[in-house]
Amino acid sequence: MSRILLLSGPNLNLLGTREPEIYGTMTLEEHVESFRAVAASFGAEVDHVQSNFEGVLVEALHAARETSDALVINAGALTHYSWSLRDALDIFAGVKIEVHISNPAAREPFRHVSAIAAVVDGSIAGFGHLGYLLAAYAVRDLLSARSE
Repeated sequence: MSRILLLSGPNLNLLGTREPEIYGTMTLEEHVESFRAVAASFGAEVDHVQSNFEGVLVEALHAARETSDALVINAGALTHYSWSLRDALDIFAGVKIEVHISNPAAREPFRHVSAIAAVVDGSIAGFGHLGYLLAAYAVRDLLSARSE
């Protein structure tokens, strides 16, 4: 059985009420539960960590090196400037997928840069809730390809 770490960065705890015109009306818990359901359909278990603090996310990534086969991260605003998160992701040897509910490239210029994109297997952005489901399937297929 595979283990996936789902990481949620700053302000994602406010999903459902924060700028619903951009992020939709689903809560973070709803996103996590549907991600878990897809992962369970291919035999994976999901651990979820949400924090508004960069160090907590870095610590979770360090711990995941021993416990997880893959991770999916929505780093929120940390995407654009967190070099410590980027380095922690780089150290993780498993499958890594970056996901964003909105499309950062279609938003403010400071959101056009991802400090973490270079150290993940792929990025999924702009598909709303579907992005989490696509990330789960990407993890499944990438883990399968690595085991062949």
